[in-house]
Amino acid sequence: MDHGLFGPGSVTWRVMGEPILLVGGFRALLMQGLHPRAMRGVAQNSALVDQAEAWSRFLRTTEFVRVRTYGTSAEVAEAGARVRGIHARLTAFDPDTGERYRLDDPDALRWVHVAEVDSYLSVARRAGVRLSEEEADRFVAEWRRAAEVVGLRADDVPGSVAEMRDYIQARRPGLYYVPEASHPLRQSLGTPLPAYLLPLRPVLPMITVLAMATLPRWARRLYGLPGTPVGDLWATAALRTLQTGITLVPAPVRYGPDARRARRAAAGRAA
Repeated sequence: MDHGLFGPGSVTWRVMGEPILLVGGFRALLMQGLHPRAMRGVAQNSALVDQAEAWSRFLRTTEFVRVRTYGTSAEVAEAGARVRGIHARLTAFDPDTGERYRLDDPDALRWVHVAEVDSYLSVARRAGVRLSEEEADRFVAEWRRAAEVVGLRADDVPGSVAEMRDYIQARRPGLYYVPEASHPLRQSLGTPLPAYLLPLRPVLPMITVLAMATLPRWARRLYGLPGTPVGDLWATAALRTLQTGITLVPAPVRYGPDARRARRAAAGRAA
């Protein structure tokens, strides 16, 4: 059977189905937004930042993550070609250098990739999803396959937790939140939702606040927020509490269809 990029034996399949990873997805967006070119690439393309299209854009992003994680090889290839095509067509202007660049700028794509992997792994481990050091390294290495989907080479991105940590540390001097972009907290308060989801409006700011609290202290400061050890403790406690509550929900309800299929495939492989 064609399991796409990962498959039943992967750490990715075991981790990505956890509902708590929704917070990791929001954290990834916040980390990605600290790369000036990545952020300006979004901010300067109105089709990407139109508030009226925010929910549809979120659904498209979610679907891309789902296909890349659980889709067949053909489905992943199709989704990747679509994303690469969009990135190749769109450009943005960098006022720091006076250059116009494409959205498939390799340096920006690399940061977007690492920010996503680091966010999923950080939130999962802090929430209490059991991962050994070896499994955490395997997760990072597995996601090199995902980097290839958006046009990077596997060797261009970190292959272990230590390599990822070193990359982030080396990249920090060039990171900041561009002043022309709207602050994520303001965006979360004003994002229009379909009528049937209006009761969930208060949830978006809450998820954004929690995701921001899970950022490294230096990243929170770049967003103009306190970066203190107390914030770290609160974020970890909140993730643990939320994860504990989620685990009380029966598995057939807790996990989505793809995650349930992945769990069945993993169980069959282990049998």
